[in-house]
Parts: sequence; structure tokens; C-alpha cells
Amino acid sequence: MNAQEVVSSSSRNVRALTDANHFILTFENNRFASELFGQFDQNLKLLEDRLQIEARARGNSVSISGDLLATNQARRALDFLYARLQSGGSVEASDVEGAIRMAVAADDQLTLPTMERKAKLSMAQIATRKKTISARTPTQDAYMRALERSELVFGVGPAGTGKTYLAVAHAAQLLERGAVDRIILSRPAVEAGERLGFLPGDMKEKVDPYLRPLYDALYDMMPGDKVERAITAGVIEIAPLAFMRGRTLANAAVILDEAQNTTSMQMKMFLTRLGENARMIITGDPSQVDLPRGVKSGLVEALQILKGVEGISVVRFKDVDVVRHPLVGRIVKAYDAQYAVQDESEQTDR
Repeated sequence: MNAQEVVSSSSRNVRALTDANHFILTFENNRFASELFGQFDQNLKLLEDRLQIEARARGNSVSISGDLLATNQARRALDFLYARLQSGGSVEASDVEGAIRMAVAADDQLTLPTMERKAKLSMAQIATRKKTISARTPTQDAYMRALERSELVFGVGPAGTGKTYLAVAHAAQLLERGAVDRIILSRPAVEAGERLGFLPGDMKEKVDPYLRPLYDALYDMMPGDKVERAITAGVIEIAPLAFMRGRTLANAAVILDEAQNTTSMQMKMFLTRLGENARMIITGDPSQVDLPRGVKSGLVEALQILKGVEGISVVRFKDVDVVRHPLVGRIVKAYDAQYAVQDESEQTDR
């Protein structure tokens, strides 16, 4: 047996064998180690499947062996997740997936400058009183950092990438910090069109089905009773885009979701609502426009017109950033491939 080197830290002791492809991690807290490995070691199995390594648990230790690059990625992922448990967080399968993605990205040639390559993962986080959210993909990391530094942020890309969820989480964080006085969440009710008048109930009941995803994200970030009180007091406002006309939105975190379904005039109207000490976040998927044929998407146009304008950040998500069920990512990728073939065919026919 070769000589062994012992490396200690406040979170764990690592016994690193000179065989670089095999090492043992020993975690000091038995309860945290059990949560880290998962029920029936399911989190370790996920590491094995994604990184093509072997991870065998014994007590509060785990033996990892395999390719040098992959085993180091597993080490960084486990270190990050253990630190999350130490800080009072939890570890779900989706958190493990996210840590793996970020560990792999740290070794990619296109690694973000915000990533620490060798020692540990450094993921952007959004913390509210109810929960703390960590970036699960490099693009989410870039998006969350853009939300912190820019007054106007566009988050564009396919469904399931966390664009709206993270935007609402950031808005809730700003409200809790006292950085803004209110949150305004909006969507164009394009699916209803002029038929809103034929739906039963008052205006709130008519438009709520179109704003439900915003409500869901909000309740996930804040206690339900506080959300209800804030809505009643006008601290949180959830309204269709048409209600924004003629207003100046100051001291507010303002989110426009499903922005691909705005017209050019609606988008210009919304952008010019930005007031003093306001933060504006616009999310949408340019490939999912529901506007009538021949009507140009205000989101697509704005991305072209505002390209390079100082103070505006644009973060583009792709199918690899889908953080829902893995099958969703493959579905999005398949549709994108089909659309690319159709576009190429149409250009050939012209």
C-alpha cells in the first residue's frame, strides 16, 4: 500500500491516497453525512450515474474511485452539499444534480469567471426567510449575479430553466432586505385576448389563471399569511400587463413574465415604466410566441434594439439549463432540433 496523506478542514477530513483516482472522504457530522448520501445512498448513486464513478458509503465516510477529473468533480459537489447542510439547508436530488452540473462546468473550457476551478464550488445564491436557492447550472449562476448588479435584466430561453422562479425569488429577497418597497408581477393575458369579458367573476378572478405561476413562485419564497397581507396592502401587486399603462414604477422590483407575448408597443410601454430605485426583470421564451400571425414579438424586438445598451443584462438559457425532470430537457432539445430543420427548409424554399 502506498503512503497516505491526511488533509484536515473544519468541515471534513480527507484521506487522499497517492492513487489519484481513489480517495476517501470522511465527514465529521454523522447526521449530515447520512442526509448527504441520501436514503439508501440515492445521492451517491446519482453521482455514480452522472459522473461514471464508483461511490461506496461506510458510516460517515465515502470511498470514491474512477476517472481523475470525474472523481475531483464528485469531491467538489459533495463538499458544497455538505456545507449547505452545515448552514441549515437541505439536500434533495435536484440539489445534487445542480452541484454536479456546476462541478462539471468548473472544469469546462467555457467555465465562468465566477467559478473556483480547483478548490471548491462557488454558486450564486438567493436567500429569503423561507428558503435559500443555489444556482443549479452555470447559466443560472450568471443570471442570479446579473440580477444583483443590473437594473434591467432579460432572462430568455425555454421553460423549466428557472427564469421566472429565480426572478420572483430575487424580488422577494429585495423586499425582505428593504431594498425595494413593493413587488409588481405582470404577464400579458394574450391567451384570453378580448374574451376576458366573457369569463365569470371579477377582474381578479378572470386574470388569476394566467398569473398562477407567479403566485406559485411567490408562495414558495414567503410564508402564505405574509403574502396574503402584502397583496391586500398593495405591497405585492400581481396584474395583467395592460394595468401598467400610464404608471411610473419606483422603489419596486418589477417582473414581466411570458414577455414573448407582448407586442412592440406593449414592450416599449413596459420598459418606460422604470422609475427611481426600481429593478426590472423580463422573462420569456422567443420560441413560444402566441401572438397572431404577422405580429412581431416585443421581446424579440427589444433584444435586438437594446443590444449593447449600458445597464442592461441579457442572459440566455438553453435546453441544457432545464432543471425539471431530465426528460423535459431532452424534449426541449428535440423540439429545438425540429424547429431548426423547419427553418432551414423554409429558407431553402424562398
